[in-house]
Amino acid sequence: MTEAAPYQVLLYYIYCDIECPETYRDEHRELCESLELYGRIIVGKEGINGTVSGTVENCAKYMQVMKNDPLTADVEYKIDPEQGHVFPKLSIKARDEIVSLGLGDEDFSPTETTGEYLEPKEWLEAMKDPNAVILDTRNDYEWELGHFKNAILPPVDSFRDLPQWIEDNREKFEGKRILAYCTGGIRCEKFTGHLVRRGFDNVSQLHGGIVSYGKDPEVQGEDYDGQCYVFDERIGVPVNSKNPSVIAHCVHCSEPCERYINCANKHECNDQHFSCESCEEKNQGCCSAECIEIIASQKLETI
Repeated sequence: MTEAAPYQVLLYYIYCDIECPETYRDEHRELCESLELYGRIIVGKEGINGTVSGTVENCAKYMQVMKNDPLTADVEYKIDPEQGHVFPKLSIKARDEIVSLGLGDEDFSPTETTGEYLEPKEWLEAMKDPNAVILDTRNDYEWELGHFKNAILPPVDSFRDLPQWIEDNREKFEGKRILAYCTGGIRCEKFTGHLVRRGFDNVSQLHGGIVSYGKDPEVQGEDYDGQCYVFDERIGVPVNSKNPSVIAHCVHCSEPCERYINCANKHECNDQHFSCESCEEKNQGCCSAECIEIIASQKLETI
């Protein structure tokens, strides 16, 4: 019998009215520190968005405290077993938005407007609709690691850039059934609502995002290629256990590769890129010949 993992990773969010985010942040930090949780949590007037890691026992205590609070009683958790923490520390911040879409005066709450929810099996069927377009609402470095088959992949490196990209490419979506997805669902809650408010009238979202889709015992992540990018030390997690594939390639040798590393030229570049272990060693951890030259020149200057 396989021994149960001693740690868990909790991914969650909820849109709700938090009167004073700064006070909530401070009280929440005390809670997390008392339970020795690490992770990243963002608190705003519109709700809370977090990923934390901790022991199974302490994660259970955390979820119980959240359940006892009327504001967060309805939070849905995506839970992964782990052997240890996947974050180096705890970070809790109060911000204007729990996901940075930057709509300014046009901002709104997904509790007022959002796209239709599709459960994993419904999503799998919807992707077969010839009038459907599948929209990845994540950043480009995320979908490069993995995405749904035939998805439209906007070349944006910030969520804030997505509204303008949609406006510049309206013809791809007008008259279509829009199927939007993201990692855990939070970005789609806001963005599908934005699409509805911008005049698109057939907008759906994958409930619980890619993470829930991969955990569904019936669909088993079917037709998701590659891995799902996550914002912790794991970087990528498996999704598809039915018809998996690797879509990323080493930038140097072009072999299939899902190892994301940061360029060793940290001051001028630091770009995250795919590199196999052999090429990482051969290229001194750099993403390009230019960065290798910069690193070499820096070494010469210190001699």
